[in-house]
Amino acid sequence: MAASIRALLIAGTALIGALPATAQQRPTVIPAPATAGPAAVTDAAARAAIRPITVRKVILVGDSTTQTNSGWGGAFCATRLVSFVSCVNLARGGRGTFDYRAEGSWAIARAEMAVPGYERVYVLIQFGHNDQPGKPGRSTDLTTEYPANLRRYVAETRAAGAVPVLVTPLTRRQFKDGSLQDDLMPWAEAVRRIARETNTPLVDLHASSVAAVQAMGARAAADLAELPPPPDVAKAALTGTTIAAAKVSAAPTTEVREGPQARPTVVFDYTHLGPAGAALFARQVAEGLSRAVPELARDLIP
Repeated sequence: MAASIRALLIAGTALIGALPATAQQRPTVIPAPATAGPAAVTDAAARAAIRPITVRKVILVGDSTTQTNSGWGGAFCATRLVSFVSCVNLARGGRGTFDYRAEGSWAIARAEMAVPGYERVYVLIQFGHNDQPGKPGRSTDLTTEYPANLRRYVAETRAAGAVPVLVTPLTRRQFKDGSLQDDLMPWAEAVRRIARETNTPLVDLHASSVAAVQAMGARAAADLAELPPPPDVAKAALTGTTIAAAKVSAAPTTEVREGPQARPTVVFDYTHLGPAGAALFARQVAEGLSRAVPELARDLIP
């Protein structure tokens, strides 16, 4: 009996070996059963019920605290708007109210406002950091040129048929003896005043960011930066007083370079934002925008 079984196995193996390789490897295919369904793939009645969508656009204009990578703008566009809102981040590092226009960036923003197909376009405008003194070619006078430049941005946005929204500048995160050192307050107040005088919606990011950073304290606020704080910086922050870090001028910019584009420079400082900071302040902007422009509330993700 055992001999007979062994002979059968040997014969079967020989038979399989005699088959072509493709026949040995070909898998068994079992046709799927036919499914009941409409004879046609189109449904005229269903297609007739489709209605055109209503789409809006948000354009971000500002400096490195708004631009992608080092500001809140990237997180805002990616996580705080529904899919029926296009978001274009035209903020550029190192720019103030004068050079953003002078270099042609504002002309690009105006061209974006003119793109057809949108029910309404909103332009969020945040400047201040590079309008401060000490920035050759970029600094503007706080009492004259800075407000005049902002008023012009507002007027030209309206002339283009878009809705201007002024945003007060994001706070820096330097502390002394546990108190946040607010060096941007005069610029924030100038923006508030212009918003009142021109009846322009205002997102007071300065006020909300100051409150959040002061509540966090120096050490926790240091974790909002692009890189973790160096050991000496982290140790000092525990005392409630921050110490000098990398210069703000070394932060990422969008300067045009010849040849291959270099990777952005990423540093620890008290101005620019990493993922945690971007997420926090993008949420604050969304919350402020829903209050300032109620018609946009339906399109914002809290």
